Amino acid sequence: MRSDFAAWRDRKLAAWAEVSRDPIVEVGDIKAPTAAEEGELRRRCRLANLAVYSCRKPVGKGDLLAFAARFGLKDLDANALADDDGVTPLAVAADGARSRYIPYTDRPIAWHTDGYYNESVDQVRGLVLHCARPAVRGGANTVMDHELAWLLLREENPLHVEALARPDAMTIPPNDDEGLSRGARVGPVFSFPGGALHMRYTARKRNVVWSDDPGVRAAVACLERLLAAEGPHRIRHRLEAGQGLLCNNVLHDRQPFEDEAGAPRLLWRARFRDRIEST
Repeated sequence: MRSDFAAWRDRKLAAWAEVSRDPIVEVGDIKAPTAAEEGELRRRCRLANLAVYSCRKPVGKGDLLAFAARFGLKDLDANALADDDGVTPLAVAADGARSRYIPYTDRPIAWHTDGYYNESVDQVRGLVLHCARPAVRGGANTVMDHELAWLLLREENPLHVEALARPDAMTIPPNDDEGLSRGARVGPVFSFPGGALHMRYTARKRNVVWSDDPGVRAAVACLERLLAAEGPHRIRHRLEAGQGLLCNNVLHDRQPFEDEAGAPRLLWRARFRDRIEST
């Protein structure tokens, strides 16, 4: 008899193959998606924890928040660098607090999940990333279902996922930046709040201190190899104007980009403490 894990593994791989084969869902109007459009987005998030949408009509930040709320994303993680409405404009910042952080540059961003430096009670579980204006060149994202990462690690060695569930597996050092100060954040990579898998991770070596436990170190090395390898377990897509990512805070990266003078790249990011509702 096949194990429950083997059955789940087969379903997950089949679901990922389906979603990654044709990742974009056309939405006529983000302000009023049809029942079929909303159902398809929800289905893909249930299967693969993510969906890419494309909308031809203009979208404002308020529209984006209303759209997210349709999927149960309401508890905004309004970080210190967000605008007053809780939505963060991701664009190159020449000066100010934002300019000191890599999302507000044109540099590449390594694999991560959002809010990995948050306290355990404020973890980011849902995310909407919307492209208002793409770069003239570059800026594509690669995304990977964090459940798939857990699956591949467990296939390599079940002890890897156990090690990364240790409560002291990953420490994010304190930040002393004025106005953005916080203490160290210690916690697991993998956890199951509410029964659903959650992942906090960053591949930026300057931003993380890993446990000295040999099992944790081996698991991290294996995860790094899996994320660095090319293969079918990821989607690479450059968001164009009107396109966006709706997800349960999956793993993602960003390629470097070049701006056009007078029309810089602009993405809006809304992060939530909620997960996407399954129904």
